[in-house]
Formats: sequence, C-alpha cells, structure tokens
Amino acid sequence: MGYSARFVAALIFAGLVCGSPALAEIETARDLMEESRFEEAMQELLPAARSGNADAEELIGIMYAMGLGVPRDDVRAFEWYLRSAMKGHPGAQSGVGWYYEIGRGMPEPDLVRAYMWYVLSAIGGDPDAAISLEEVVKKMTPDQIEHAQILINDYKPWMYPFR
Repeated sequence: MGYSARFVAALIFAGLVCGSPALAEIETARDLMEESRFEEAMQELLPAARSGNADAEELIGIMYAMGLGVPRDDVRAFEWYLRSAMKGHPGAQSGVGWYYEIGRGMPEPDLVRAYMWYVLSAIGGDPDAAISLEEVVKKMTPDQIEHAQILINDYKPWMYPFR
C-alpha cells in the first residue's frame, strides 16, 4: 500500500470513528425512549441534533409532538421536524406534511404544502406517505394540486437529485 492509499484509508477510518459517537448517541437515545426514559434520551439526542444530524432532529420533533419527557409544543416539534425534513429525512417530511395538513401549531392548515411534503416523503421511501397523500388529496382542489406540483418540481431536484 502506497503512502497516498494509506493516507486515504486513515481518513476513511477517522471519518468512521468520528461519525460513530453521533450514531451511538442516537441508538442509546432510541433505547432510552423504548424504556420511557425520555429526559435521558433528550440529553443523548441534543448534541447530535445541534450538529445537524437529521435522525436526532426527527426524534426530538417526535418528543415535542407527543410530549415525551418535555411539554408538548407543536411549534417546537414542527421546527425540529422541518430541520430534519430539509435534509431529506422521509419520516420528518411526513411529520411536516401532517402539521401542514392538520394545521396544529399554525394559523391554519396548508394542504398545498402538506401534499408537497407527503410526495417528497414518498420519494424518500416513507411507506406511510402514500396513505397520507391519498387522504390529503381528497380535501384539495385541482388548482391546489397543480400549485403543489410546482413546489415539488422546485424541491425534488435539490432534495433528491438522483431520483
């Protein structure tokens, strides 16, 4: 193995090692959540979320949405979901879609944005997004669907450039 190959291997190894603390924090947090130890789970998730980890952000969104270890706060839940959703997290995208559909924590529902986020979530692989999409489309006008398609065409190439 030449010098450059060893250097590249060391960088890859360092990247894996550096990445593992966040993954470990998230797995520990999931275990704690399953044990209903939500305050401890939040302490595990916050460092990863503050570093931009989409999985951690989505889990914090769930905690605020459901009041798990924190007071239920729809505004904060939506914001955590949105951070994660903008990074392409399909589960968080469905969460954002749900908040727009229901209008919880917002002045009113926004079916156009709900539809958009459900479609993006489905593209990302969330199996429940198609069901949500099927329900929201029943409440929409053709003009709303057309507007949503414009937004999807704006977001999709940026969020999912290879799909």
